[in-house]
Amino acid sequence: MLVDGDLVVWDTLAIAEYLAETFPEKQLWPRDAADRARARSVCAEMHSGFGGLRGHCGMNLEASLPEVGARLMKEEPTVASDLARIVQMWSGLLDAHGGPMLFGEFGIADAYFAPVGTRIKTYGLPVPPHITAYIERVQALPGVKAWIDGGLAEKDFLQFEEPYRTGR
Repeated sequence: MLVDGDLVVWDTLAIAEYLAETFPEKQLWPRDAADRARARSVCAEMHSGFGGLRGHCGMNLEASLPEVGARLMKEEPTVASDLARIVQMWSGLLDAHGGPMLFGEFGIADAYFAPVGTRIKTYGLPVPPHITAYIERVQALPGVKAWIDGGLAEKDFLQFEEPYRTGR
């Protein structure tokens, strides 16, 4: 949720657009119109898709669950197909734009996929080395690192959100 004075914006796409309009000098969307359209498309795909990965691989920044990830890759075809699509998408964008981020420089698309990178890492999901390197670059960014550090500082445990653990 974004709160700016009396304005409350709760949807991630709306937050992204608001920030891009409020801080145009940050160039959060790519400059090129075709790249901007593609960036919005991949964000919309993240916003509404990848239900298998998001549903079966809950967000957990502190855990290391590679055995769960291996089982899910075998037993849940949607996890494997979502991961394949993400690798295909990221590989194509990194190749097309020469990195280091999806559209060259850091932007909204990279922020959108930062939680996916943490899931890939937590569950030890198999990705090629260049995808692992991209995830590491994103997670090393100051804003993303601060978000991860803040998440690690939380100590709330809710069984329904973390079905692979029994408590702390």
